[in-house]
Amino acid sequence: MIWDFQKYRSDIAILDEYGMSLTYGGLYEEGRRLQEAIGRRCLAFVLCRNETGALAGYTGMLNGGIVPVLLNSQLDRSLLDNLLKAYYPAFLWVPEDMREQFPEMGLIFSSNRYCLLKTGYPEAYPMHQDLALLLTTSGSTGSPKLVRQSYKNVLVNAQAIAEYLALTEAERPITTLPMNYTYGLSIINSHLLVGAMLLVTDKSLAQKEFWAFFQEKGATSFGGVPYTYEMLDRMRFQRKDLPSLRTMTQAGGKLTPELHKKFAEYAKETHKKFVVMYGQCEATARMGYLPAERAIEKYGSMGIAIPGGRFHLIDEAGTVITEPGITGELVYEGPNVTLGYAERGEDLVKGDERNGVLQTGDMAKFDSDGYYYITGRKKRFLKIYGNRVNLDEVDCLVKEKFHHMPCASAGVDDHMVLFITDGGLVEKVEKYVSRTLKLNPAAIQVIAIEEIPKNDAGKIRYTELEKYYSPKD
Repeated sequence: MIWDFQKYRSDIAILDEYGMSLTYGGLYEEGRRLQEAIGRRCLAFVLCRNETGALAGYTGMLNGGIVPVLLNSQLDRSLLDNLLKAYYPAFLWVPEDMREQFPEMGLIFSSNRYCLLKTGYPEAYPMHQDLALLLTTSGSTGSPKLVRQSYKNVLVNAQAIAEYLALTEAERPITTLPMNYTYGLSIINSHLLVGAMLLVTDKSLAQKEFWAFFQEKGATSFGGVPYTYEMLDRMRFQRKDLPSLRTMTQAGGKLTPELHKKFAEYAKETHKKFVVMYGQCEATARMGYLPAERAIEKYGSMGIAIPGGRFHLIDEAGTVITEPGITGELVYEGPNVTLGYAERGEDLVKGDERNGVLQTGDMAKFDSDGYYYITGRKKRFLKIYGNRVNLDEVDCLVKEKFHHMPCASAGVDDHMVLFITDGGLVEKVEKYVSRTLKLNPAAIQVIAIEEIPKNDAGKIRYTELEKYYSPKD
């Protein structure tokens, strides 16, 4: 069991934008009812929205030994079908207005505008006793590759976050990120641990309804990815009158040093806290944080390791780097390092394959005070407005859809460039990628070129594609 909801039984745990609320005691009871309806330890897909029903289902499953796979409710149906075929979950927990999309599945139970559907799959894969939760690692691509998180991973990471942010039951965080996204989920996990009140909304920060809900209910904190803060800056957020706001957190990619400094200075002037953090789904959520009191002095840094963890850098030969200012691959060690990956149902029985050590794939350096700065990525991933996108998987999706047309994706954070060889398909490819991956079209550029450059071994020469964009943006 992750949370002791009975400890805060009479306090409100969830208050959503529709006026629906649940006390911690109510959250416990909702979880118990769901556990009884399911009846055993098994795998269940949760199609997530930032709503009371989704949170109640997730917490009930996790506390009851049922293993949830958290997915965006807007995930493309073909991608969802691929995941269903790969894992054969016993149940789906879905919004009531999506019930008709699964006519072949039996309705078992409903509550808080969500319903439990029995899939009827004949096969059930055995699962390791430590397996608690499965999350997607590559954002919106619907890849069958999932991160296997243990009960210990979830608990110790939530405890560490609550410790370094000094969270108490007086907090009222408002949801600004999807709950199926590791950063958004970490906010939920850590605040429920201390008895705080979650203000739950699916509205975006660009909508007036979000800020009306924020002010009416007295939100004390919110989290955001770099794009969130870029948008807030354009909205002249600093002019808003938000007396209840105490803390702003940022993760999901590197914020520009200029914007980091700007929000750090705003926080100091208004007696708030601005905390930049670093994490990956493979480490449950958080690995590093920059203490609020060092936000201005160390702007541009992602900080130090969270309580219970530690960082070091290695060079290409695997030798530990001990001198400040030298770039190497960032390695993290801690009890929140997850068990490993799953790519099919048979992998759910696997135990701990990482033994508490994670090579992050990020390049970094540290200063003379031991504060770390991310300098780039080792592998082919981009962060698109906070979503981690695997470029190799994007290529596969496009090739599958467009009859194996040669293509290659590249780019920089918040700007993906997709190269194709058929100029007549530029608009169709752009719309397909945007729709399928649920990405903002402004972050995608499709360019037609005569041929995809390759070396003698048939591998794409990505450096030749860089003339079409700036890899140092």
